[in-house]
Amino acid sequence: MPRRIFAVLAVSASICITVLDSSMVNIALPGIARNLGITPATAVWLLNAYQLSVVTMLLPLASLGEKLGFKRVFIGGFLLFGIASLGAALASSFATLLGFRVLQGIGSAAVMSLTAGMIRNIYPIRMLGRAIGINATVVAVSGASAPSIAAAILAVAPWQALFLLNVPVSLLGIAIGFAALPDTGGRRQRFDWQSAVLNVAALGLIFLGVDLLLLQPWLASGLLVSGLVAGVLLVRRQLSEPAPLLPLDLLAIRPIAFAIGASICAFSCWYTSFVSLPFLLQEAGYSQAMTGLIMTPWPFGMALSAQIAGKLSDRLPTAMLCAAGMAGLALGVGLLAALIEVGHPVLLGLLMAVCGASFGLFSTPNNRTIIGSAPKARAGGAGGMQATARLLGTTVGTTIVALWFQTLGAAGAWPALVTGLLGATLAGLLSLGRRRLG
Repeated sequence: MPRRIFAVLAVSASICITVLDSSMVNIALPGIARNLGITPATAVWLLNAYQLSVVTMLLPLASLGEKLGFKRVFIGGFLLFGIASLGAALASSFATLLGFRVLQGIGSAAVMSLTAGMIRNIYPIRMLGRAIGINATVVAVSGASAPSIAAAILAVAPWQALFLLNVPVSLLGIAIGFAALPDTGGRRQRFDWQSAVLNVAALGLIFLGVDLLLLQPWLASGLLVSGLVAGVLLVRRQLSEPAPLLPLDLLAIRPIAFAIGASICAFSCWYTSFVSLPFLLQEAGYSQAMTGLIMTPWPFGMALSAQIAGKLSDRLPTAMLCAAGMAGLALGVGLLAALIEVGHPVLLGLLMAVCGASFGLFSTPNNRTIIGSAPKARAGGAGGMQATARLLGTTVGTTIVALWFQTLGAAGAWPALVTGLLGATLAGLLSLGRRRLG
């Protein structure tokens, strides 16, 4: 038990600091743009480059972890993240800062992709739901507190301090991890570099194409087609692999396939709601500050319910918990849409908490299904696929909102919210379908 506690601390430190970093940089972008003499549009690439690095490297690093050992790749990624953070703090030009942001993304991808594999080897299967609940709580609390922490730091220090904060936390987490994390060994198989390159090309080109779809449609179309071609070549190459980088063998396990589909739909609902609701609240007359206060209960509701859902998922059918969570999310978002112009701020905040708690009730049991249904030796692939599904869902959600806004302007927030409700409904149906599988 003492070693397990320290191992959980190491994993939690890695997740906490990577979530904080990705959220705090958003707050610092205007200051970074002024300091480096770049336009806001250029500064946004500090977010895009980081996100692309994470998305494209999740599956290759998960596969590398299975071959070299989870601990070795996890600690290596954590170390790379810390070194890149120090480099970002010392960067004197945009190009240098952008390069270190790419390295930060690769380090974060190693942490994110192998967190599930580390948890699977830290906890016995009977406690897996509780462990995933702890991880979900750390993610939710870190994401909710990131704006406040960033604001407090920027009030007394320049933007470089946000990156310097990562360094001591990384060093402490690495030291604890070396001593406490289990050494899974790895299979010592050859790493498939060609598949890794195809994976980076496929996901990178597709996500970049989606990002540029509204601004440069012809260029975006070419990128999307090229990404799809790379994806087809990747799938064809992976069909004959016993433990493929692209985990097609895990998708053949139907509960995992249903849970992955539900995860994509659920996260798309979350992000369509989270992006649309601020526009609707401010249209209803609420200030930016009040909008932030009203929406704050959402992540804290998720943090609270994740713990409860984790314990329940070790005892109850996860499919029913997931379906109940999506029903609650759809109900909460629907009531917000109906009452947003007439409801009291306290009532709206309570409904936000309901939405967050409902998402937590879905997320932890769904992740338990993905990780627990995979063979222990393939926990890295399952974790990489889980993280990829989450990022794919968030990208789909933000793209849906962007398309509605492009078509209808600010009025597009309403149909975007309705589209999100459809995503929650589909996620619930997929969860019920998994229940029928037994």
